[in-house]
Amino acid sequence: MRELLTVEQYLDELLALVRLDQEMVEVSLADAVGRVLARTATSPVSIPVFDNSAMDGYAVRFADVRVVPARLAVVGDVPAGSAADPAAGPGECVRIMTGAALPGFADTVVPVEDTQAVGESILVGRVPARVGAHVRRAGEDIAAGAHLADPGTQVTPGLAGALAAAGMTRVPVRRPPVVAVCATGDELVRDGSALKRGQIYESNSVTVSGSLQRHGARVGRADLVGDSPEALIAWLDAAATDSDLVVLTGGASVGAYDVVRDVLSEHAHGVFRHVRVQPGKPQGWAVWPGGTPVVSLPGNPVSALLSCEVFVAPLLDTMLGRPPRPWLTAVAQSGWSSPEGRRQLVPVRLSTSTDGVLFAAPAHALGSGSHLVSALAVADGYAMVPEDATEVVPGERVPVRFL
Repeated sequence: MRELLTVEQYLDELLALVRLDQEMVEVSLADAVGRVLARTATSPVSIPVFDNSAMDGYAVRFADVRVVPARLAVVGDVPAGSAADPAAGPGECVRIMTGAALPGFADTVVPVEDTQAVGESILVGRVPARVGAHVRRAGEDIAAGAHLADPGTQVTPGLAGALAAAGMTRVPVRRPPVVAVCATGDELVRDGSALKRGQIYESNSVTVSGSLQRHGARVGRADLVGDSPEALIAWLDAAATDSDLVVLTGGASVGAYDVVRDVLSEHAHGVFRHVRVQPGKPQGWAVWPGGTPVVSLPGNPVSALLSCEVFVAPLLDTMLGRPPRPWLTAVAQSGWSSPEGRRQLVPVRLSTSTDGVLFAAPAHALGSGSHLVSALAVADGYAMVPEDATEVVPGERVPVRFL
C-alpha cells in the first residue's frame, strides 16, 4: 500500500531534493527577458538624469507668467538631446522640446498650446498651475543608487526597459536549470506513422517540455523510451550526466507493467506515493546514482501537464531562487462536481468581465478527466478545488493559475 499524502506533504518531499545552486552568468540586456536576476539591481544614475521638460513649449520663469496675458521674447531653442543651456533675462523665454534639459534660468514650462506666437515673441494666455509645472525633476523617478529589483525577480520587458534606462547593458542572471524529459510506454508513437491497434500518439514530451521552458528551464533532451527496463536505465544514465533534473511520465502507477516504478525502486531507492489530487494521484521521485533528482509523473496527458505545473514548477522556483507564482481568484462561471477527499485540478477557460472580474469555466464538458487532452488545447489556466468540496457552484470563488 502506498502512503497517501496531501499536495503540500508531497511537494515538501520534492522540494527537499533541490536547492538554489544555479551559478550566475552575465547576459546582454536583450537576452535577459524571461531570465531570473541573480543579484540586486540598483541604478547607477538618477532617472531622469537631469531636470527636463515634460511638454513641447517654452522654458520660463514663473514670475514672468504669474499675470496673463504675458508677452515674452523668445531668445533661444533647446531641442531634445541638446547640451545647450541658453540664458534668458526677465521677460524672455526659450523654446523647448519634450525631454530637453531645462535651462538654468528657468523653473517652469508653459505648453505650446497655452501660447500664441506674435513675431519673435509669444503671448502666454494661461497661468501655469504652479512653479515647476511640466518639469520632470532629476531623480524624481529613481535616485542614483536606488533599488530596482531583487534577486529572484524574473526580467519582464518593463524591467528590462528600466535597466536600460539606468544605463545597464549586461545583467547577472541565474543559469537556467537543464531538465531531461522522457515519456515512457510501448503504446506511444511520436514519428507520425500510422497507428496500430493499442497505440496512441505521444504528446507528454511536448506539453511537459513546454511547461518547463515557460517556467525558466532549458530542456536538454525530450525523448521516448518503451517499456524496457534496460532501455530506461541506459537513458537515465545518459540523461543524468548532463541534467540538473529529470522528469519522467508514465509507468509510475501500481500496474503490472509500470517500468518507471520498477526501475527507480530497484536502482535509485524510488519513493512512490498516492497524492490527494485529481488528476495526478500516482506520483514518485528518486535520486539517480550520481545525485540527479528524478520526478516521476503520471502518463495521462492532463495529469502529466498539471502535475508538472503543481509539483515540478516549484522545484524550478527553488533552483532559481524565485518566489512561487501567486494564485489568483476567479468566479466560477458554471458549476461542476469534485471528488471528495482529493484536491481537484481543472483545466479552465479564463475571461475578464468589463468591470475587471476574472471568471473561470471548465475547458471540457467532462471536467478534469486525466485523458482529456483536448481540454489543454483551449485552457487558459487551471482551477484548484479543495479536498472537502464535492461541487463548485456558479458564482463561487476558486483559486486559479494561468497556463
